[in-house]
Amino acid sequence: MSDTKKAGRPKTFSRDDTLARAVGVFWKQGYEGASMKLLTDAMGINSPSLYAEFGDKHGLYLEAIKSYATNDACTPLVALETEPDIRKAVRAFFDAVVDYSTHHESGAKGCFLVSCVATSAGHVEGTAGMLRDAITSTDARIRARFDHEIAKGTLPADFPSEDRARLLFDLRQGMVFRARAGFADTDLSGDIEKYVQAVLADPES
Repeated sequence: MSDTKKAGRPKTFSRDDTLARAVGVFWKQGYEGASMKLLTDAMGINSPSLYAEFGDKHGLYLEAIKSYATNDACTPLVALETEPDIRKAVRAFFDAVVDYSTHHESGAKGCFLVSCVATSAGHVEGTAGMLRDAITSTDARIRARFDHEIAKGTLPADFPSEDRARLLFDLRQGMVFRARAGFADTDLSGDIEKYVQAVLADPES
């Protein structure tokens, strides 16, 4: 009698890829409108695989939020943090916002956190806290970049880094809201220079 157990079927899909596709469905359809059939069809997996990997639709939704916050939503922040020149860095931040708000591979417009997650925060358990964490983390990373420039002397010692970090984030939200409404990338890009000036303006001016 053999004690050898039948090996489980190996996973035949990329978790990151399937989550990215799930984000696209939730983004376009909203949490309630994203049926299991739409999700599994888009993700290229069957229902048993989805349940085995993510638990249920709610679990998948929370994982999709984490994936987006870690990847797509961080693209503007990476641009801000990696460009050495602070003025160019702020512009690169806004350029990245325009790009992912209007040219996401899923075809969705705007920002997943704004378009979908924010609207579900009041009734889908766990999402409000994740949204707050995403905002707080973003504010902190922007503020840290400004504080770094203050320490270098490229921004004045009295530069209000916390207030300007929130301003940068809020301007970003306005851009993605306009993208969601169908404004073209050229329309959004036309405002970037005045946003850069507003964010980096001398506090005494």
